[in-house]
Amino acid sequence: MSKNQVLFERAQRTIPGGVNSPVRAFRSVGGTPRFIERAQGAYFWDADGKRYIDYIGSWGPMILGHVHPEVLDAVQRVLANGFSFGAPTEAEIEIAEEICKLVPSIEQVRMVSSGTEATMSALRLARGFTNRSRIIKFEGCYHGHADSLLVKAGSGLLTFGNPTSAGVPADIAKHTTVLEYNNVEQLDEAFKAFGPEIASVIVEPVAGNMNLVRATPEFLNALRERCSEYGSVLIFDEVMCGFRVALGGAQEVYGIEPDLTCLGKVIGGGMPAAAFGGRRDIMAHLAPLGGVYQAGTLSGNPVAVAAGLKTLQLIQRRGFYDDLAKQTRKLVDGLSHAARDAKVPFSADSIGGMFGLYFMDSVPGSFAQIQHGDTKRFNAFFHAMLDAGVYFAPSAFEAGFVSSAHDDAVIDATIDAARGAFASLAA
Repeated sequence: MSKNQVLFERAQRTIPGGVNSPVRAFRSVGGTPRFIERAQGAYFWDADGKRYIDYIGSWGPMILGHVHPEVLDAVQRVLANGFSFGAPTEAEIEIAEEICKLVPSIEQVRMVSSGTEATMSALRLARGFTNRSRIIKFEGCYHGHADSLLVKAGSGLLTFGNPTSAGVPADIAKHTTVLEYNNVEQLDEAFKAFGPEIASVIVEPVAGNMNLVRATPEFLNALRERCSEYGSVLIFDEVMCGFRVALGGAQEVYGIEPDLTCLGKVIGGGMPAAAFGGRRDIMAHLAPLGGVYQAGTLSGNPVAVAAGLKTLQLIQRRGFYDDLAKQTRKLVDGLSHAARDAKVPFSADSIGGMFGLYFMDSVPGSFAQIQHGDTKRFNAFFHAMLDAGVYFAPSAFEAGFVSSAHDDAVIDATIDAARGAFASLAA
């Protein structure tokens, strides 16, 4: 029995499902999860000592690759002074100034410890600012596991939401309306029906949790126009795509300014750090200035801030995003050619350092379209690549990530492995 199997059996005795986040359990793809012992650059090694090319990058944060020497040095220098203080530090000001400089729509920012904290706090703030209760979210967009966000639409177009997780009270879910991503007509109908009740619309401008799905410019422009018209707060959840698709995030790519933005992943450099921020007049409603309460013992933790601040400084190097996008595009083009040679239905897309792989003929634009993908074929591909030493997300509904450490040799090795994997699918 492999060490990975031994560890998984042991973990299940004390940890529900043997993992601390569900997708790690390999339930959708089958098999034994890999327990990682160390990482370096574009690679990590499991408990059995096998090396993998890593395309999850801790689900996005490792944009510089693992254990970047300058980030490691920044963390080590801060560690020598203490792990946590529960009091302000100058570094918190520095990272806030950096975020506000890089994302112009953010005039003020509040640090938190996770993406879920960022989105739930932003929604509470939007409700406190507008004195309204209803929020709109979109099918396939994941905004963390707060009660208001674990909601699926009912059978009718604009029916009250129904909980998609046990433990979410219906009285909370009813305040959330779920619409189809990229559907402007549904959005217009929702505002006509509920406009004066809508506190906020929250959206991933580049979705990553139903696989990579881009918003259309028409859709995001409609969101901005309707929110401005009805006085609703537009929240861009850029926890995943922020600093991933461009230096200024998806809002830079689309040229649209939200009222609030949620950030995470990259701004922690692999450490637990996230943030939400936006218009000064909205942020002024946060305690201690206003009546919307939000707090956190580890918010702005000095170790996490050190990793995040150094990461934000390094990704500003000239040509960084051009090179990152080039390597990501080289990956998806190579995979697409390999699939085409094997006559396997397949498509792929990328933006910045994010990519999506779809076992279907065309790139999807919504969760409903994603559902038509061949998940059995994806699962077979995933395991063939895993056996070849390439670690993609263990789910057909997750985006992938490339780092600046994924050089030509790494990408070429991935494409070579994919040729064999696709050939096995066609056999």
